[in-house]
Amino acid sequence: MVEYCVTGGTGFIAAYLVKTLLEKGHTVRTTVRDPGDVGKVGFLLEFNGAKERLKIMKADLRIEGSFDEVLQGVDGVFHVASPVLVPYDDNIQAKLLIMLCSIPATMIDPCIKGTLNVLSSCSKASVKRVVLTSSCSSIRYRDDVQQVSPLNESHWSDPDYCKRYNLWYAYAKTLAEKEAWRIAKDSGTDLVVVNPSFVVGPLLTPQPTSTLFMILAIIKGTRGEYPNLTIGFVHIDDVIAAHILAMEEKKASGRLICSGSVAHWSQIIEMLRAKYPSYPFEKKCGNEKGDNNPHTMDTTKIAQLGFPPFKTHDRMFDDCIKSFQEKGFL
Repeated sequence: MVEYCVTGGTGFIAAYLVKTLLEKGHTVRTTVRDPGDVGKVGFLLEFNGAKERLKIMKADLRIEGSFDEVLQGVDGVFHVASPVLVPYDDNIQAKLLIMLCSIPATMIDPCIKGTLNVLSSCSKASVKRVVLTSSCSSIRYRDDVQQVSPLNESHWSDPDYCKRYNLWYAYAKTLAEKEAWRIAKDSGTDLVVVNPSFVVGPLLTPQPTSTLFMILAIIKGTRGEYPNLTIGFVHIDDVIAAHILAMEEKKASGRLICSGSVAHWSQIIEMLRAKYPSYPFEKKCGNEKGDNNPHTMDTTKIAQLGFPPFKTHDRMFDDCIKSFQEKGFL
């Protein structure tokens, strides 16, 4: 029987991965910082097959060697865990201010050091394949983005560009992915990287996490403004399918862009307002720079591995809003 480890099991992508792998009959280990926190991890135990084939284990991205024991004996590792900058409590502005004042401690350090720690443990455990969740944020932030578009797996974000525009998530993801490739090369680890764009879909966790909280706040008009952001959007189902393809398809290698079509947030809101006129969507666009460059993403590489066409904006946002309604957030 195949056994996989998914890091950061309570995250949006990780939780769906755990659920899907269990449904496929696999044995799964997933890591969290506090397995005893039933409020956060309890929903994982409700998945089909969880009682028989799921182990929730303690590990911390920031602690060297924390994953050594966890990864012994697993066939493959999905390293999904990563810090984000979008809290979901009501005191969002205060929390963001605190986090922004200590960005290296809250995001960059755990993102890069976490990748180093997990990959080092994978090497010690002789894991057959590692699939790393990176981001299109490690591809699309550069001064010449419009000139080189459509962007493909050969393109990388420029860390100096990220610093210039305070794009710290992109900065962290870019450095962490480059570190992962360096470690994989040095250790001979079979690494495949999935680079999703902005992930949308039904809520699975008890509370909206990161990107879903942003979507909810934009729909409810509680954010103050929508981001001045031009980005690819992708359905969570496609993200999960891409991760499993990356793990199980022998021909998969290198980086894999996982993205539907690109749009500015104003276009998404216009589409949603026509379908859901009763919600008080944000009307004001933010004035942040560096994040709104028109571009397209080239998904030829993943398509050549047999991946089907990506789901539409309509489908991903309909599924997302329906889940918010069902869970009482809208």
